[in-house]
Amino acid sequence: MTDRLEASACTSILVGKKASMDGSTLIARNEDRHAAIEGKRLIAQPAVSGREETYVSPYNKLTVPLPESGYRYISMPNLDQTAGPNEENGFNEKNVGESATESIFANEHVLALDPFIKNGLAEDSLLTLVLPFIDSARDGVRYLGELVKKYGSAEGNGVQFNDKDEVWYMEIVTGHQWVAVRIPDDCYAVTGNQTSIQNIDFNDTKNYMWADGIQEFVKDNNLNPDFEGFNFRRIFGTDTEFDRHYNTPRVWYAQKYFNPSIEQDPESSDMPFIRKAEFKITPEDIQFVLGSHYNETKFDPLGTGCEKDKHIYRSISLARTAQSHVLQMRDSDKNGAAAVEWVSLGVPSFCPYVPVFGNVTDIDSSYTDVPEKLDLKSAYWIYETLAMLVESHYKEFIQDDIDYRKELSEWAHRKIDEVDKKAVTMSGDELTSYLTEQNKEIVKHYNDKTKELMASLVTKGTELSKLQFVAGQWL
Repeated sequence: MTDRLEASACTSILVGKKASMDGSTLIARNEDRHAAIEGKRLIAQPAVSGREETYVSPYNKLTVPLPESGYRYISMPNLDQTAGPNEENGFNEKNVGESATESIFANEHVLALDPFIKNGLAEDSLLTLVLPFIDSARDGVRYLGELVKKYGSAEGNGVQFNDKDEVWYMEIVTGHQWVAVRIPDDCYAVTGNQTSIQNIDFNDTKNYMWADGIQEFVKDNNLNPDFEGFNFRRIFGTDTEFDRHYNTPRVWYAQKYFNPSIEQDPESSDMPFIRKAEFKITPEDIQFVLGSHYNETKFDPLGTGCEKDKHIYRSISLARTAQSHVLQMRDSDKNGAAAVEWVSLGVPSFCPYVPVFGNVTDIDSSYTDVPEKLDLKSAYWIYETLAMLVESHYKEFIQDDIDYRKELSEWAHRKIDEVDKKAVTMSGDELTSYLTEQNKEIVKHYNDKTKELMASLVTKGTELSKLQFVAGQWL
């Protein structure tokens, strides 16, 4: 389990349906990997039935017999499968979303008593072994909890689930201990590589779930530092200098965006996990935060602050962000096109979020076929190239990039409205086929517009070379 912090150091945002602009539930995350280039694909996995198969993780040899049937779903696996599928995020055909995995860390006291299981559940398997088999967000927590109980966990992970009504966040912190909280409908939550869930009400099974025996585990081993209550973060989490520079500032910036009137210290260990925002949240709000780097503060690495301030905190968006996603679940009772996954390959500071309908059987080849080396037929490589171009002349190119992303976002909302009007009249295979084709149209439009911008930036960039000389300039 070496280098795990670098392998998947992510930021997650969850939004309840009454906290969003249109009544959607939203779960979102940046997937930050070990290297700046680690290829990602977007694929559609078929439904299965009558299967007799055992899953064996290439990463740690976790072995799990698979159910004989499973739902169709979309996911974003790694191009390199040698360390397991790492499917990360997606929707299944029952309109349930899952985003795994937010790497989190527990303290030495709890890990000494319940250490990780070497061949237990790890991030490479958390979507593959769960999303095809669940019928609701709550069911996702239950199902994953049963797997942890039976096989143990190989590492600490935060996992998000949503459906049309509920949003759940689950933290697995030791070999067998976990809790989950239902995000209140009128609230949002942000976390960044820390144990974040706070007080657990064991009398409220509607809004909390937990591992069997967790209260006894804490009581019998004298693990609770507080005289009253059960604060999961304080019992199981960490509070270190590293947290205050790598983790908590990301939560601070996100909460600063959603609650601009609240003053907090970026290094505070007491920031709440769940808050009510000062306005209704849109997918674009989440996209901005996930693409942010302490914009308009002295901590911005691309800003004008002093070098110490610009590098004192780890920002939300990084060069090694492999992909970012916002899983938007609208009212699936009204429209079979309810599941929309906004996907951003490359660095979300510079790259657009492409809306992809979840109820599909196929994905455009520019997302499924990812060569190991640069090839502009591949969406992954298109967006990695765009990010490199924009950052290379940030001051000169960023406004062009912002205008391009805004134009695409406007187009996307018009397109979604157009698709909704037709989709509401369809069902079954007809609907799925229609959405599959619409996804391909959307992807083509984004790919074409991005290549147009790249061509423009290359042309503009040639005028910015330092290899310029004007005759007579020495006079």
